Amino acid sequence: MVVVKWILIVLVLLPLALLAAGQAGLLTGHAPSDLGVHDGRLKPPSSTPNSVSSQAGLYPDHPMRAYAAVAPLPMRGQTTATLAAVRSVVEAIPGGVVVTSEPGYLYAQFTTRWLKFVDDVEFWVDPAANVVQVRSASRLGGKDFGVNRARVEAIRTALAQR
Repeated sequence: MVVVKWILIVLVLLPLALLAAGQAGLLTGHAPSDLGVHDGRLKPPSSTPNSVSSQAGLYPDHPMRAYAAVAPLPMRGQTTATLAAVRSVVEAIPGGVVVTSEPGYLYAQFTTRWLKFVDDVEFWVDPAANVVQVRSASRLGGKDFGVNRARVEAIRTALAQR
């Protein structure tokens, strides 16, 4: 009976402690310092299954290449119009904030409502391929449960409907 009581206490207190940690900002992680476009590439996918990248194929020996692979986004006219459309979609998604907007490049962060987990998402207009390369990655945790892929696909769908 005492063991059951302790299990129930843990089952109640653990979620509350996790929620409190999130609300206090303890689960946001740190923004990567190596984001951006370097030699025509976005940062490689994470070495754990918590990111997706349209450039995963550029890293043939990467352990998460197959998991991380996602198609690039199509262009929606010229570079400026395309990134304006992407920006509009990002800002319409709850928790989405554009952090950096430069010619041909957009960096956004998505923060979950309750636990305040942050995902970093980059969009780069690749002039050689005439597409928008995209990378979305969780800052914390070794698994994202498909959240980054679902977000990229939701952005793709929203852009197609414009």
